[in-house]
Amino acid sequence: MTDFHEDRYFDPDPTTRNLARELYESTRALPIVSPHGHVEAAMLAANEPFADPASLIVTPDHYILRLLYSRGVSLESVGVRRLDDVTAIVETDPKKIWRTFAEHWHMFRATPTQAWIEYELHEVFGIDTPLSADSAGEVYDAIAERLQSPEFRPQALLKRFNIEFLATTDGATDSLESHAALRAANLGARIVPTFRPDALFAVGSAEWIKALKLFAEVSGDEIETYRDFIDGIRKRRAEFRNAGGTATDHAVVTPHSERLPDNDVERIFARALEGKANRHDQSRFESHMLMEMAALSSEDGLVMQLHAGALRNHNEQVYKRYGPNRGGDIPVATEFTRNLRQLLNAYGNDPRFRLIVFTLDESAYSRELAPLAGHYPAMLLGAPWWFHDSIEGMARFRRETTGTAGIENTAGFTDDTRAFCSIPARHDLSRRVDANYLAGLVARHTVSITDAREMARLLAYDLAKRAYRIDEDPKSK
Repeated sequence: MTDFHEDRYFDPDPTTRNLARELYESTRALPIVSPHGHVEAAMLAANEPFADPASLIVTPDHYILRLLYSRGVSLESVGVRRLDDVTAIVETDPKKIWRTFAEHWHMFRATPTQAWIEYELHEVFGIDTPLSADSAGEVYDAIAERLQSPEFRPQALLKRFNIEFLATTDGATDSLESHAALRAANLGARIVPTFRPDALFAVGSAEWIKALKLFAEVSGDEIETYRDFIDGIRKRRAEFRNAGGTATDHAVVTPHSERLPDNDVERIFARALEGKANRHDQSRFESHMLMEMAALSSEDGLVMQLHAGALRNHNEQVYKRYGPNRGGDIPVATEFTRNLRQLLNAYGNDPRFRLIVFTLDESAYSRELAPLAGHYPAMLLGAPWWFHDSIEGMARFRRETTGTAGIENTAGFTDDTRAFCSIPARHDLSRRVDANYLAGLVARHTVSITDAREMARLLAYDLAKRAYRIDEDPKSK
């Protein structure tokens, strides 16, 4: 472990560092609001002990898998099973998987993964031993021992992490039974679903007919026309809202929005029902559905999240062998000003509508996204995402957007993680980076220390609650 210093990630200049320390101390104990992430509700509801350190920390983490694979470490050696060859030898001993990870720990120097895992080891598991090939067994045994105690079960950690609000991400056909169980458990934290219907919009996919049939079963209605489809979407959104949901989520490569003539969209949908829709049909349909989702959000009040610019499964061999979420997704350049123009002209001035936009294209921060969010009342900037939730990535985001959009046109911090035990680590890192940024503004006499304290709280807590309408009465929508 590197020196786990109380002033880590702060500027070395004494004036800035002292101010950053003061601002961070004002936010470090605030409750965690996690309005977008991928923790599974079923895991929280079951409340079973985590199996072992490897399956908890290493195997499911695409940040880890991506870097290991880049230097020739086989995914089988860290427990990832082959989909194309069930006879392939895969390491199943969690202690050996952990050792492989520890032997390559040096690869994660100066990455956010290092920052998060060092926090987990030190703050979550109480381990001060530096991780290395030599200490792999010692660290593994210490974590494994703790995982067997009741204090390290998911619901106990939820309370210990001081999580006030946690949103999961759920497909349109996913069961909401675990969410019902969590509400009944009265855990002291609100755990809510987020509606993500992307699979239903991919009409050119070979899996679309299957997805639509399952959606019809879940919605309880036959879907024979495009109107039936939209009615089913509207009904399912209402079910998510009734389960506490405050938002939807939509992932696209290109954020093009365009409402199609009724005849065109009905024709595409009919072709899809026959299994004849192609990639061009899907592109047009997805652009149209962004408009439909914005219209429905204006009706029901669900916040619309848009994650743009990830070319999924770029490495086709990895995807075919191991499936999605194995580190093979790559960012692409993304244009927003023209692509979102129709959507924002239709709904961007509507006080009932809210759109939170995330990008993997940093060049769009100051060129397009900050000006758009700094003008349209309905649009907010999402937090630095995925490849950019690093120390330098979050700092660049503040530098590139604040001058044009201010901080109050941003949506606060989202951890966007599947790694449950990393949630407090990610929020702590964000609070430190923001405290350091604000300290620099105070040191340069750009803002007062009083303003900086208020801004620090907004960034750490209040903005996310406001952006995702967490405290609003859903009956008022």
